[in-house]
Amino acid sequence: MIKVVLIDDEPLARSIISDYLAEYKEITIVEECNDGFEGAKAVMQHQPDLIFLDVQMPKISGFEMLELLDQQPAVIFTTAFDEYAIRAFEKHAIDYLLKPINKTRFDKAVAKFLEHRELKNKTENDQTKKTLEDVNISYSPLERVVVKTGSKINVIPTEAIICLEADDDYVRLHTADGMFLKNRTMSFFEKELDANTFVRIHRSYIIRVDSIVRLEPFEKDSHVAILTNNLRVNVSKAGYARLKQILGL
Repeated sequence: MIKVVLIDDEPLARSIISDYLAEYKEITIVEECNDGFEGAKAVMQHQPDLIFLDVQMPKISGFEMLELLDQQPAVIFTTAFDEYAIRAFEKHAIDYLLKPINKTRFDKAVAKFLEHRELKNKTENDQTKKTLEDVNISYSPLERVVVKTGSKINVIPTEAIICLEADDDYVRLHTADGMFLKNRTMSFFEKELDANTFVRIHRSYIIRVDSIVRLEPFEKDSHVAILTNNLRVNVSKAGYARLKQILGL
């Protein structure tokens, strides 16, 4: 039996998908979810083969929900999203359904999943990650970061971030409430954060400009920035030049 989870804040949309799936005897719906928080928990609990996922939901988006999962199932997006995102879906061969959902198009999407099911474990996971990388650009500038710590999900507004620090394959987010790890790259954050608010001062650090308490000379052609949380971070020569430009020094 193929396990499916429906994740959509619109009951009517879930009802339509449920009715369409009733024709597929090999498919069973194990849970329906109203938002991304419920969806993440359901996926981790049931380990479904396929999810139908709404992109635009309250609390956290469908994309942000996927970022919380260590292993993504096959995904059929349900969306009224913009043209840029649709091109990203098509580019990486992850299927999607535009609302209102047409039965013929729905059957085509399910048939595509069934045909490629044996390749799901590797191919779908890779495709989902590539889609997340491409579609996230449409959210610029980044307004929040969603992270999972154990079983707890935290939504961190970017205005709460004091500093971002490279940490192997992760980025460490420093806030007044503590530190959080996000499985992203420094390059991603440098590109997605508001360039007038955040500046990359070193290959290992991006700081919020208004979190600087003072700058101190360090070694030749370098400085140290002392931040509001008392963190001392290195400022490279190039980073100092960027800071001076933003601060008008």
